[in-house]
Amino acid sequence: MNLNTVIAFDKNPVQFKVLPGVREKLKTVPDWQERLRKYVDELIQDVDI
Repeated sequence: MNLNTVIAFDKNPVQFKVLPGVREKLKTVPDWQERLRKYVDELIQDVDI
């Protein structure tokens, strides 16, 4: 993502439960939040709401 790009995220976060230890491992992944956002976008791209 370009540092000059401004993105307005939803003020209500998406939350979900994970298995023990996942949270700690996830935090060690570089740029994990942006990578997870991209994955979620791919996951829902074909869903009609």
